[in-house]
Amino acid sequence: MKAWIAIICVLSAGAAAAQEHTDVNEANNPLTPKITINLQDYYIPSFADTPGDPKANQFLLRGLVPSDLGGLPQLFRFTLPVATSPDTPSGYVTGLGDLTLMDIFVLPKKGEITFGGGPLVVLPTATDTQLGNGKWQAGAAGIVVAPQDWGLLAGLVTYQASFAGKEDREDVNLMTFQPIVNFNLKDGWYLRSSATWNFNLENGSSYIPVGLGAGKVIPLQNGATVNAFIEPQYTVWNDGPGAPRWQIFAGLNFQFPIRKPSQ
Repeated sequence: MKAWIAIICVLSAGAAAAQEHTDVNEANNPLTPKITINLQDYYIPSFADTPGDPKANQFLLRGLVPSDLGGLPQLFRFTLPVATSPDTPSGYVTGLGDLTLMDIFVLPKKGEITFGGGPLVVLPTATDTQLGNGKWQAGAAGIVVAPQDWGLLAGLVTYQASFAGKEDREDVNLMTFQPIVNFNLKDGWYLRSSATWNFNLENGSSYIPVGLGAGKVIPLQNGATVNAFIEPQYTVWNDGPGAPRWQIFAGLNFQFPIRKPSQ
């Protein structure tokens, strides 16, 4: 009897660990079909090749709403920055940045790998010239997610180019790549790296940061979760001034499952 109890306890512990692993991956998966609210922040204490040692901060209000309009699962995502940026000679300026909208269509899985892609639009909503590009922009985004038995691999690629806006502002021709690597630990903890690489195809001002941080996924009631993390990021390569020498990325992500009406 004791042997059977021991076996049951081991199996129960294994099942609990597997479920915890799944929950952490789901909380970090950019294609998880849950209503999501992200409160994220980039603090930049130092810029490369920039005199005066300026600092900057960008708070990001992000949201994701899943739907299945047209029969194909979709994820509508918006990002609205509230930024503080250097403004010579007055010091600093704070206000809204440009609003980014994405509509990601999620394709059927290929084994354990999931692909998504769709259009991207940027609205020139910035309240100051230092906080936005002053241009209407359009482009596309693509996402691939590959859960692993140790964590999560994913990648997000975006491309956007300006097509209208203020004539005295520089045109936009930007590509970004965000590699995501998560290694799951115990009790909801995980290690993470998710720095976004920026390639300005208009003027050649580009940079590649690398991050290493930690986070914790905390389950709430009724399938909701909160995901708290902090990730310092250091720029290992840059071309041109204005790139962050290093920055601190931190956030709180909330996920809420969709409640379907009973049949």
